[in-house]
Amino acid sequence: MAAAAEMTVKQASADRLLLALSGSWKLGEALPSTADIQKRLEASGGIEAIAFDTQKLAGWDSGLLTFLQRLRRLCEENRIRIESGGLPEGARQLMALAAAVPEKKDARRPDKDRHFLAMVGDETADFFASTGRLLAFIGEATLAFGRLLRGRAAFRRTDLLLIIESCGGQALPIVSLISFLVGLILAFVGAIQLLLFGAQIYVADLVGIAMVRLMAAVMTGVVMAGRTGGAFAAQLGTMQVNQEIDALKTLGLSPMEFLVLPRMLALALMMPLLCLYANVMGILGGLVVGVGILDIGMVQYYQRTIAAVRLWDLGIGLFSGAVFGVIIALSGCMRGMECGRSASAVGDAATSAVVTAIVGMTLSTAVITVICNLLGI
Repeated sequence: MAAAAEMTVKQASADRLLLALSGSWKLGEALPSTADIQKRLEASGGIEAIAFDTQKLAGWDSGLLTFLQRLRRLCEENRIRIESGGLPEGARQLMALAAAVPEKKDARRPDKDRHFLAMVGDETADFFASTGRLLAFIGEATLAFGRLLRGRAAFRRTDLLLIIESCGGQALPIVSLISFLVGLILAFVGAIQLLLFGAQIYVADLVGIAMVRLMAAVMTGVVMAGRTGGAFAAQLGTMQVNQEIDALKTLGLSPMEFLVLPRMLALALMMPLLCLYANVMGILGGLVVGVGILDIGMVQYYQRTIAAVRLWDLGIGLFSGAVFGVIIALSGCMRGMECGRSASAVGDAATSAVVTAIVGMTLSTAVITVICNLLGI
């Protein structure tokens, strides 16, 4: 205990302890442990009340209240009465206020460990519940898109243009960097193996087919999931916290049409274009390795790329990009609309949107690959 504050425990009578507090009690200084008082209570036996003597108490702050709260819980456990008449007037009022509002029973998580099977059951139930919400959200988005085709969707065209600019032109720098580096890495890794057989010219085939058919769409989708999907979730989550979505419903405007539909359209339109741009940047990255390291002629590299890449490959990549755009938009908007009304919930919604989008893209890539294999393309 700090020298500025002292506590003396005296037995005023056979059934009563007296705590004499002196000095200046401050938060951050060493406070007495209730364990010492409990030992004194057990040693004395038959104690029915605890009183206070604060005549020599020069000053106090919340540190004294913290000690008194711990002491109150100890006395409740041992069925001992606290006589607060000797405490300062302010401390008595604060203690009475704290006792008047009891702690909510379910405010804290239980300390005991949950059974493994119970945890598995809860997670399974949450999974099916979230799957149901996802299907319902996709259904509402489909109905909103149908109203758009009939010319009845209510949203501002200026919002659509601003979102297109945000997830299109403003995303070009990061898409350029990632795609160029992916093409360069693919060419370098492939060249190490192809040089063993003197077939380094086929680096152009490797980079061209990989980028056009899959890698450009996947890498662009991952970038947009982190950049745009998370932003959508944060935007709608903040609107949920500020009750702006409730205001739209009160005005008779559908949040699905006014907020989700333009974001879904913008990403569905811009993702194929970004994938097309990523194809060019990835092939340029492979060209740098082929011409700079493998001594392949630029014209020769170009001709091999044109001969290897088919129109079907380009179509599959662009179709995958459009599907990824819809998945990213739906994931971001759904997590944003489900966001709780707190600052931490907005961060959780953004994180969940990115994870959901990446998982959705992985599953859709597997489905598209299987379908293409069955169709022989």
